[in-house]
Amino acid sequence: MKFILHIHENLLEVRTLEEKNHKPYIPADKVVPEFTVYSVALGILLVILFGAANAYLGLRVGMTVSAAIPASVISMGIIRVILKRDSILENNMVQTIGSAGEAVAAGAIFTMPALFMWAEDGLTSMPSLIEISLIALCGGILGVVFMVPLRTALIVKEHGVLVYPEGQACAEVLMAGDKGGNKASTVFIGLGVSAVYKFITDGLKLFPSEIDWKIPMYKGAGFGADVLPALAGVGYICGARVSSYLLAGGATAWFVVMPLIALFGNDLVIFPASVSVAELWETQGTWGIWSNFVRYIGAGAVAAGGIITLIKTLPLIVRTFRDAIAGYGQSTKGTLRTEQDLSMKFLLICTVIVALVMWLVPAIPLNFLGALIVIIFGFFFATVSSRMVGLIGSSNNPVSGMSIATLLIATMLLKATGNSGIGGMIGAITIGSIICISAAIAGDTSQDLKTGFLVGATPRLQQIGQLIGTIISALTIGGVLYLLNQAWGYGSSELPAPQATLMKMVVEGVMGGNLPWALVFTGVSIAVIIEILGIPVLPFAIGLYLPIHLSVPIMAGGLIRLYLEKRKASSEEEREDMVQSGVLYSSGLIAGEGLIGVFLAIFAALSVNVALPESLHFGNIAGLIAFILLLMTILKFTVWNKSLKR
Repeated sequence: MKFILHIHENLLEVRTLEEKNHKPYIPADKVVPEFTVYSVALGILLVILFGAANAYLGLRVGMTVSAAIPASVISMGIIRVILKRDSILENNMVQTIGSAGEAVAAGAIFTMPALFMWAEDGLTSMPSLIEISLIALCGGILGVVFMVPLRTALIVKEHGVLVYPEGQACAEVLMAGDKGGNKASTVFIGLGVSAVYKFITDGLKLFPSEIDWKIPMYKGAGFGADVLPALAGVGYICGARVSSYLLAGGATAWFVVMPLIALFGNDLVIFPASVSVAELWETQGTWGIWSNFVRYIGAGAVAAGGIITLIKTLPLIVRTFRDAIAGYGQSTKGTLRTEQDLSMKFLLICTVIVALVMWLVPAIPLNFLGALIVIIFGFFFATVSSRMVGLIGSSNNPVSGMSIATLLIATMLLKATGNSGIGGMIGAITIGSIICISAAIAGDTSQDLKTGFLVGATPRLQQIGQLIGTIISALTIGGVLYLLNQAWGYGSSELPAPQATLMKMVVEGVMGGNLPWALVFTGVSIAVIIEILGIPVLPFAIGLYLPIHLSVPIMAGGLIRLYLEKRKASSEEEREDMVQSGVLYSSGLIAGEGLIGVFLAIFAALSVNVALPESLHFGNIAGLIAFILLLMTILKFTVWNKSLKR
């Protein structure tokens, strides 16, 4: 016992020493431009840009990508190169504001499209822009105000213990840019290449963006790929390991589950399909089997994966909640610029106002019970999220698992208190939306404040910037969601909206019991088996749920990353430079496709056709060749980049 106490005392000494010895890049007694017209204006522009791009990306492939590093690089290119201003803290403010768009978009697309899908089914009216904006605004503000009082406890006191990987990476990029470099140009080139490619394939339709083949000798099986730049970029950033889990899930669905359904189902009519499996295969091919059966199996796997992940992290959640509460509201008493936070009085006032808005404003479909659930669960999960991203990073933050748990509990509570039917389902999704956005914003705020802690930013100004980014993103996300829905519709092959579809199915299943439970529990069982085998269940389950056409190009990007990591290099520094250059270029690929995707959505909504005549459309082989050439551009900025050689 004494030995354990001695170790604990030593750890406390290490933490205290880390805190005392920390010297930010910009000293606390030095004042440089930070919260300026330039940084705020550029941050607002990027919050809209990355919010729209990530909304499109997430609705299409089921995942979003952190906007902090691309925002930092773009801000350096504009502020330092074009405007000739040299303040690293201005750049940091830009990424603080800009990254909020990605967080709000991630939270919104996980849940809100369910409201549109119910409206398409004729169960309710379309959500208004005011409703969407208020829901996003409430979630975003709660995420910031719940996290800010934890800054001293989590960022300062736990420095050296909680690493906040994305926050540290962003700080490294900012400091490298302050010392000079060509990172900004790499992102811009990737953005331009991706934008041109996307416009040619999905705008002009010179070649298909989705190549697809049936396998006649293997009934029920199929293969294909969405040959798009964002997917290659996602695969590169995620790496080969995560990409392989996604592909394994896709291969299980398209080469095992679907052929078995075709073999044993054949002339049978299996719920929820209205025709036989054989007729589905003849008339709709692989997509008929996938849409009627596999997506429910995948949904069960994803739901089980989220719950399993949440259960596995429960000890961490309990410890996180306990430690965070112990330090809640503590702040340093000094007057140094780097120790200033928004006042507790201001934060409490914001919390009360948000609670009253959720309860009393008619545009938000919540009663007193719903608002109370949001405050309790929102505080809990925002607090947990703030600490967990410090340990495992924002990319691994189980926001979807938290949202599923919230929806299950909220739906059961609402149903038990008489709030059933479509009204209860809308209330449950609203609760889930606010909490999902709150948790995502809390994690993003934590990473931004860690970056600021390392570079020497003023926390109070960062927190104001985060609120500005959250407000702007909340006011614009409704327009983006409406635009994308009008152009393609949620649940379509263009915008499958996997998380939102899952959340919708969870609420409907609890409230009405109208799910094909046999298929759902098949997915649950598969997820349990995968967990027993020791394979990360969530990426596998997402791969099982999504078409294999998404997993294949993601795997291609992951293999390029693996090649670079294993390739012989003159030094470890050269290898790291190559990998990092690929990350920056891939970030540009993702941003470029997302932006052109939004523009094409505008064209579609306005019934503007920019496609070439069908006689000029090429087939699958042309799409495959174009994608191989696109992958080679990643090599151009990594292996074949002479400026990285040492």
